[in-house]
Amino acid sequence: MDEARPLLELTGATVRFGADAALDDVSFRMFAGEVHSLMGENGAGKSTLIKAVTGVLALDAGTLLLDGEPVSFATPHDAQRAGISTVYQEIELLPNLSVAENILLGREPRSHGVVSQRRMRERAKEVLADLGLDIDPASILGTHSVAVQQLVAIARAISTEVRVLVLDEPTSSLDLDEVGELFRIIRELKARGVAILFISHFLDQVYEICDRVTVLRDGKLVGEYLTRQLLRIDLVHKMLGHDVSDFKARQREPVTAPNAPVFLSARGVTAGRGHTAARGIAAADLDLGEAEIVGLAGLLGSGRTELARALTGATSLDAGIIRIEGRQVHLDSPRKAMSLGVVYSSENRRAEGILAELSVLENITLALQAHRGVFRRIRPARQRELAQSWVEALDVRPADLDRPAGSLSGGNQQKVLLARLLALSPRVLVLDEPTRGIDVGAKVDIQNLVGELADNGLSVVFISAELEEVLRVGDRVAILRDGRIVETLHASDMTVDSLLALVAQPDEQEG
Repeated sequence: MDEARPLLELTGATVRFGADAALDDVSFRMFAGEVHSLMGENGAGKSTLIKAVTGVLALDAGTLLLDGEPVSFATPHDAQRAGISTVYQEIELLPNLSVAENILLGREPRSHGVVSQRRMRERAKEVLADLGLDIDPASILGTHSVAVQQLVAIARAISTEVRVLVLDEPTSSLDLDEVGELFRIIRELKARGVAILFISHFLDQVYEICDRVTVLRDGKLVGEYLTRQLLRIDLVHKMLGHDVSDFKARQREPVTAPNAPVFLSARGVTAGRGHTAARGIAAADLDLGEAEIVGLAGLLGSGRTELARALTGATSLDAGIIRIEGRQVHLDSPRKAMSLGVVYSSENRRAEGILAELSVLENITLALQAHRGVFRRIRPARQRELAQSWVEALDVRPADLDRPAGSLSGGNQQKVLLARLLALSPRVLVLDEPTRGIDVGAKVDIQNLVGELADNGLSVVFISAELEEVLRVGDRVAILRDGRIVETLHASDMTVDSLLALVAQPDEQEG
């Protein structure tokens, strides 16, 4: 395969947003008749690369080649006309229109200037039959399952004489049988010479359907590999950027005995899975002791965030129970969880975190004021006193309460978020990626703060994609894979290498 000329190729691709490079001198290639996986954690640059290939974003530097010739797409429509189509995770079709209308939208056959419904249904039926799909083209799309809608989106893509097909998380809402049907179609398109870019965080699926893997990390190319020559543990290693080492967890001095009382307990917790078998969290058991830090380790899509949201009322339970100090509780909202002393810091800090235009003082006190309600206003003097105490305790710099929070560094913004939560006097703190995107020094500050909070009696659930960090901060680590907790171990009993092996392939041996 390497001897052939790439059908599509990026060389030296760079895309900048301000001073930050979302793609930094990345080279990437796709071959006709191959399924190619693009792998990397959040922020690796996958979405930016897709947008650069499909005409959504322009390159700041580098070249896009199609059949060896330089091309430039001003819009996704330009890319489509060149034979490059994308099926996004969120299906971008019109559910109130028929299947046929969706397949041929914008390209409807006409007679004397009027859309011919008969010819449109006939053409759509041909496209569907070409994929081996028995779907009534006259039926309304919204009456079909998500899986069928996904297949219709692919049918629409191939009806434009597609040469390069981008599938962005196509299996995230499919059950196992539906995944099998999708893979049948992918293999059919591959046999016709279509180059397929398959984006998925499910390693089993990547190894089943993909010929080639390209790994990105922090906007840079790690490498391109033939899937059959790359062990899963090595792939995960490359995605996360860990060198094999004998790194041991730095253990803080525990303030409670190993058999300390359990403060929060989850049994059989299932949430966020809907009708699928490919997302959310299933049948999770987790205990969190008083003054204990439990780390959650797993790949993107393993269920870390879904478990955090279930424990804090942000996602309703489909099954299972949660107990706090032995008493069963119904956490139907973050507000209810907050009233019971359980607070959550989301990984989505842009949407659920710092309010950049508000002052440091306002950011710290707003959650407490919202919790108290409009009739129990916090006096301005008390607000300032409270905010000042947390700014000093967490060493927020500069220590200016009236400064817009958005003007602070990433690490100091994260400290302000922590201050907002701690002002609520919680018993349990659930932190989802609290150090993502901040510099090394600030990471150490946050890690030390979390340890100090636990030393002072707070129970913490700590989520990070960085395995060293999970081991460094946690007393115990729960390992998640494909929406399930597969094992919970003491951090002191593991190295990064042993944890990496559990995260990547806990039940498999590869040679």
